[in-house]
Amino acid sequence: MELQVEGRNVEIRKSWQEKIEEEKVRLDRHHPGLVLNLRVTIAGTAHHKEGGHELQLVAAVPNDTVVVKRKGENVKALLCDAFDTMGLQLKELQRKRRQSVKIVDAAQDGAVVEGVVKKLMPHESYGFIAGPDGREVYFHENALKDLKMDQLTEGDLVKFCESDGDKGPCASWVRSV
Repeated sequence: MELQVEGRNVEIRKSWQEKIEEEKVRLDRHHPGLVLNLRVTIAGTAHHKEGGHELQLVAAVPNDTVVVKRKGENVKALLCDAFDTMGLQLKELQRKRRQSVKIVDAAQDGAVVEGVVKKLMPHESYGFIAGPDGREVYFHENALKDLKMDQLTEGDLVKFCESDGDKGPCASWVRSV
């Protein structure tokens, strides 16, 4: 991660620089390789009510930029708060990216089709769906989305995504229609 520290109308103190380095290491440890460039700007201001400093963190991540701004008197406290907020925003960004990757993977795995629940084995946590072509497709209770095994009955209409399992076609996910 490339780090740039800039002071505007203020001299960057050694203790601030050390705190920035410490927080940078922590960010890199919690989000390895995510932040490509980090810019820290500390500006001295004349805003009496908001304190004497403005802090801005700008993190360049692949296909995005995360910005955190803080105003106040104590620069070290501002640094801690801003880096904590930056960490939470990066965590949320990673969560959203993982979620979108899962959706894309599910769509690529197979086509989404409708079928009818053919057989249920609730005590063994699995069942079979009759697909649009009449073939039986296995599903496990773990593939159920937004419903539970005891909410299903034979004859229910469901949407599912078919994929290849170890013993034939199986549903990677199943939702009620």
